Amino acid sequence: MIKSVKWSHPRGWSLRARVTALTGTAAVLLALLALAATALAAVNREQLDAVLNKTGVLRLSSERLNISLVDQETGMRGYALSGDTADLAPYRSGREEEEALYASMIPLLADEPAVRGQLERARLTAATWRTQVAEPVITKARDAGPDAAQELLGQVSGKERFDQARAEVARLQEQIVTLRNAAVADVQSSSERLVVLLIAAGAVVVVLGVGLVIMINRMVTVPVTALAAQVRNVARGAYDTKISIDGAPELEALARDVETMRRQIASDLREVREARQAVELVNQQLQAQAAELTRSNRDLEQFAYVASHDLQEPLRKVASFCQLLQRRYAGQLDERADQYILFAVDGAQRMQRLINDLLAFSRIGRNTSGFEPVSLDAVMTEVAAQLNVEDRYGADAITWSGLPTVAGEEALLGTLLVNLIGNSLKFRNPDVPPRVEVSARRDGDAWEITVADNGIGIEAEFAEKIFIIFQRLHAKDAYPGTGMGLAIAKKIVEYHGGRIWVDATRTEGAAILFSLPVAENTGAESLTVPTPHKELTA
Repeated sequence: MIKSVKWSHPRGWSLRARVTALTGTAAVLLALLALAATALAAVNREQLDAVLNKTGVLRLSSERLNISLVDQETGMRGYALSGDTADLAPYRSGREEEEALYASMIPLLADEPAVRGQLERARLTAATWRTQVAEPVITKARDAGPDAAQELLGQVSGKERFDQARAEVARLQEQIVTLRNAAVADVQSSSERLVVLLIAAGAVVVVLGVGLVIMINRMVTVPVTALAAQVRNVARGAYDTKISIDGAPELEALARDVETMRRQIASDLREVREARQAVELVNQQLQAQAAELTRSNRDLEQFAYVASHDLQEPLRKVASFCQLLQRRYAGQLDERADQYILFAVDGAQRMQRLINDLLAFSRIGRNTSGFEPVSLDAVMTEVAAQLNVEDRYGADAITWSGLPTVAGEEALLGTLLVNLIGNSLKFRNPDVPPRVEVSARRDGDAWEITVADNGIGIEAEFAEKIFIIFQRLHAKDAYPGTGMGLAIAKKIVEYHGGRIWVDATRTEGAAILFSLPVAENTGAESLTVPTPHKELTA
């Protein structure tokens, strides 16, 4: 059973796979070319060695062989003419050199039988010349003299036989030259093939480089440029433009991620637009409410004017006539009538105090002249004098030190401290002399002012309730008042951008703390004050 092989289409190959395949193919081709070049270089080296160390040596040896024969012939003839043994020196040296040349040439022709055969024929012909011509002539010259040697030389045809020997050597030289030319041709052929292999390797490198450039341009540069253009288009505001490119799978995956991010951004922008529209709608509603509150504030101011004039006039009449009745008919009516008149006078007076406190509460922050530097030390001096503390409770009843200069309205801050210290003196412990201590410390960008006393204290469960308007913790018969003092104090503190609270951890007496913003450059001439905290109250 033949199994089918599933090949992945190159279109789906990643950039890494393509680069790996291209470089791998080039590496295999370069490796094959390198192996072929190595083998060819080895052959070329052997061929070059044959040219230099074999055929070259053989050619030189053949030329020297011819010279050695000529030297032998020259020495033989000189001795035949003179009979002087000194003339035999060329013959003997030529004979020795000839044998040495045979000994060196024969090993070099081990794999060249044709040339070696010619060498043997040349050697035999030379040996025949020596045996039949040279040796007999030398012997005759030594035994019979030069004349007999000359006569014998003419009889044995010495020249013809020597020319035969030289002819054989010449044919040997021709064959050696032919052998050398063939070796040189082989060297040139292998060198040319080696150059071709090097050119092929260079061509493979060039093709690889061109292929990489084309592939990177097609799969990376062009897609990245297109992706960058689309991203810039989206960045200019075309958030609904789809991002897609055609390139390497890695870049296509990157484009899909960017597209996912674009969709998320587009979705977030839609939500932001919807939220902005909702905020604009809410702002419009708030503006409408602010306009309504402004109108309501004008009505409240009108009400305050009416309350301060029209409503208080009947109250004053009621209180005045009740007091007249009390003075004129006191003791003339029965006890119950006197009590009724007393109730009427007290109710009218309490109503006047309530209206005055309500007016004071509603006017906080409305008719403002702006914040100015206010020394709390100076304000405390005025408060102590206003409450007549020294005469009523003693010089040590109220102490203060190190109070800062803050930004605010001096009248309101005076009212704030009057209400707080007045409460401390009102709710004093009857068993001990009253002591009220006012101190300050800086907490970051705010001053924290503490008004502590040794009075009856405040239960922790009522720490928030006491700042609500008209809230009283005691009966009006036990402690006089309208229940507006701490509510007014809270509104003054909030108008100045601070907050007020009760120290719930205190076990003896009570401590009420409030914070005020720290004004920059607290010098009187260069004080930078915060903007008053205005409220719209319906």
